[in-house]
Amino acid sequence: MIDPILEDHLGGHGDDIYAALLAAHEGLTDAESNALNARLILILINAVGDRQRVLAAIEAARAAGLPASG
Repeated sequence: MIDPILEDHLGGHGDDIYAALLAAHEGLTDAESNALNARLILILINAVGDRQRVLAAIEAARAAGLPASG
């Protein structure tokens, strides 16, 4: 079962949103790209507006980047 925080809530728009994210980074230096990501994360956290959902998303993102144990 997929964690609800990781369920697809974008429907058929996921690829379009990903393309827009990539386009927003075009021509930026690494530092500018990192700053854009930081601003975007803070704006999205504010848009979510729910502390528990944000903390769950942080944990899910961290866990997804870690090697599987076992």
